[in-house]
Amino acid sequence: ALGRHEEALAAAQEAVDLYRDLAAQNPQAFRPDLAAALNNLGAMLSALGRHEEALAAAREAVDLYRRLAAQNPQAFRPYLARSLNNLGNILSALGRHEEALAAAKEAVDLYRDLAAQNPQAFLLDLAMALNNLGSDLAALGRHEEALAAAQEAVDLYRDLAAQNPQAFRPDLAMALNNLGTMLSALGRHQEALAAAQEAVDLYRRLAAQNPQAFRPDLAMALNNLGNRLSDLGRHEEALGATQEAVDLYRSLAAQNPVAFRPDLARALNNLGNRLSDLGRHEEALGATQEAVDLYRDLAAQNPQAFHPDLATALGAHGYARLQAGQPRAAADAFREGLETLLPFAQALPQAFGGLLSTLLQLYLMACQAAGCEPDQALLRAAGQIVGGGTMGAIPLEEALKTLPEPIRALMAGVALAARGQLPPEQESELAQALAQLAEHPAWGALAQALQRVLAGRRDPQTIAQGLDLDETDLLALTLTLAAIEDDGVLQALVDGAD
Repeated sequence: ALGRHEEALAAAQEAVDLYRDLAAQNPQAFRPDLAAALNNLGAMLSALGRHEEALAAAREAVDLYRRLAAQNPQAFRPYLARSLNNLGNILSALGRHEEALAAAKEAVDLYRDLAAQNPQAFLLDLAMALNNLGSDLAALGRHEEALAAAQEAVDLYRDLAAQNPQAFRPDLAMALNNLGTMLSALGRHQEALAAAQEAVDLYRRLAAQNPQAFRPDLAMALNNLGNRLSDLGRHEEALGATQEAVDLYRSLAAQNPVAFRPDLARALNNLGNRLSDLGRHEEALGATQEAVDLYRDLAAQNPQAFHPDLATALGAHGYARLQAGQPRAAADAFREGLETLLPFAQALPQAFGGLLSTLLQLYLMACQAAGCEPDQALLRAAGQIVGGGTMGAIPLEEALKTLPEPIRALMAGVALAARGQLPPEQESELAQALAQLAEHPAWGALAQALQRVLAGRRDPQTIAQGLDLDETDLLALTLTLAAIEDDGVLQALVDGAD
């Protein structure tokens, strides 16, 4: 708990070695101790970022506890649930989300039964398992289910923290941090910000008392707070929170690169997005390039876990290149992002199809701006997942004709407002029209995306986060963003809306 993971690892490994020898001589007496030692070893290895080694230890612990629980359910079901929870966390860290979800679900089911029989003993464990279940569901794009699990976890932790603040405030902070992410994915941004701010406030107090234990958690919460503030167009505040997260992670990664370089990369990627939102494109290029470099190194060691993150970082870097007037370099970044993400989107379209669609539209836009031909084989492969996927390859005038006139008018209004060229008397009319469109079953997701643009968001990936945008929506969003930067696209949009 005090962050002394290397010392804990040495002790955990020694315990496993001792108990393995004892269990070889007397299995019935020492298998439970060996299982417990393996579970602890897996947790220690995972804390140090050594997830493959952690997985082997955790699997062996689950296998042992499963056999023990079959013989004596009352004694060993709690230990089986704990080991499954640990296994799920490690699988999730390795990017193996389907397997992680299966382990997390089994852990929740076990803890729910145990808590029904003995609430005082097992409600804490149930809350922890629900928190992890929510994260695993969210990683697979199942946001409504993820929110339900996260909310239940927060409610349980809040009750526990009311009874014993010293013991349970850290758990409440963690659950609130996750809840904010789940709410944001469903477009409930004010509620998401409230949860994220409460998590930061709790972690700041905890880190003041115990920096070694809670600085990583504070950095994580600040990174998420930056995203939540950005969702609401509060870009200067978002930049401040994200910069603080980067500074903390840089310090932590200097001390423990294996454990904290992935977090530093994620925070740098977000920092690039925040800088892009404020038009600081050169600085955004530096932050996103550093994120890409870090993720490239991480993905070389563990492709399954880090290739999707690398694709996301390449998208952010490509967009920064595009904003900086470097369309050819942007197209190269988007193409690499597509190639990196494609196998994951083919295997799990629900989880990765949205990101693939965004990268595809950005790639086509960059190719058009650079005057280069897009990779047709790549377009076909991506198009099989996103439903055609080549709409952006057609000429601008033809692309505009695929959109209804009222939608083109709203897109033109948003672009003009973003450029500061919309007459003030039309601003409230535009906001009202977008609010009405947000209730439309077919166009509601696009309306929410355009509202985010109107609030100052510019990075397409973060604008699209949590929205069920189809290919037509993504085309409309991409053209709106292009019209903010390009007079020719704006004029075509205005002419098409007449």
